[in-house]
Amino acid sequence: MRAAVLVLLASVMIACGPKSSTLDELNSRVVTLPGGRQVQAEVVATPQEMARGLMYRSSIAPDRGMLFIHERPGYNSYWMYHCIISLDLIWMDGDHRIVELVPNAPPCKTEETSQCPNYGGHEQSRFVLELGGGMAAKYGLKLGDRLDF
Repeated sequence: MRAAVLVLLASVMIACGPKSSTLDELNSRVVTLPGGRQVQAEVVATPQEMARGLMYRSSIAPDRGMLFIHERPGYNSYWMYHCIISLDLIWMDGDHRIVELVPNAPPCKTEETSQCPNYGGHEQSRFVLELGGGMAAKYGLKLGDRLDF
């Protein structure tokens, strides 16, 4: 009888616990844009994840993105090596304010890494959000805007 009560109690505790999350939800964050629009962004913070970024992706949904979180502020330039799609690159400071924006950065079509142009890195940033090409304009993003995440 005691074992049955313990099993019942454990079952109730598990049923009342938090909803399980998918791997995508665990590695992502909602970014709220000015005006309230939300984008689900994959979060990358390690050097290996940052180096891969959105390489090899053939598409990105309009309400999706990738959020790069740098350990400390710096002049962080990005490139489009092995990217297949154009991207909007949005640099933010520690207060999540846009300090630099490059719309529609084109894919780098060469295998020579040295021939791929660098973008940004002219202003100190702590965060970079990548969206599909043209989405920053569609959402009306501009310098000085604050994104919440």
